[in-house]
Amino acid sequence: MNEKKIITSPFHDDTIKSLKAGEMVYLSGVVYTGRDAAHKRMCESLKAGMPMPFDFQGAAIYYAGPCPPKPGKPIGSVGPTTSGRMDLYAPALMDKGLKVMIGKGLRDTEVKNSIVKHGGIYFAAIGGAAA
Repeated sequence: MNEKKIITSPFHDDTIKSLKAGEMVYLSGVVYTGRDAAHKRMCESLKAGMPMPFDFQGAAIYYAGPCPPKPGKPIGSVGPTTSGRMDLYAPALMDKGLKVMIGKGLRDTEVKNSIVKHGGIYFAAIGGAAA
């Protein structure tokens, strides 16, 4: 039986290097959420020399989108969204220190190369888990 592995943000190179493909990992600490529109705004801000909304060093971002809320609730369940929509922006954010990305689906070659270059990791989330 696999042992439960708990890692805490911000994430460091030695922690990421200790992970093995297929391993069940539990994340603790701050994990930011964002979709393609947020990624686009952050990259536009980077190009304009503006400050980022959070420190990217060792940060994790969950590619997530909310479902419609139930009556009387402020938000619906928040589940993983397709990571490929962030592929255009991920390398620039990794250049600024982003280490961990969580989402569903495949990543393009440029993102994979950036993950290797920066010692990052992509966690595959299970679609529908939030519901």
